[in-house]
Amino acid sequence: MKTDTPKEVLEIQYELYRKMSPEKRIELVFDAYRTGQLLSMAGIKSQYPNANESEVWHIWAKRHLGEQLYKEAYGSVKNE
Repeated sequence: MKTDTPKEVLEIQYELYRKMSPEKRIELVFDAYRTGQLLSMAGIKSQYPNANESEVWHIWAKRHLGEQLYKEAYGSVKNE
């Protein structure tokens, strides 16, 4: 993996991860995922300023899941 982080800093970071409980590591993963989702949804909101929260979420879900899986999961939703 390419990174601009110095090797010494990465080693410290990895050591901190190793010392964390599995629960804490999972919490970090979910927090990072949620942050990415919120950033993506903010971008959608800027693209579609008149979209309500439900519409923004469905646009995000369609992009995140892909067209086919979205339709399998949610069917045809109004205001797509």
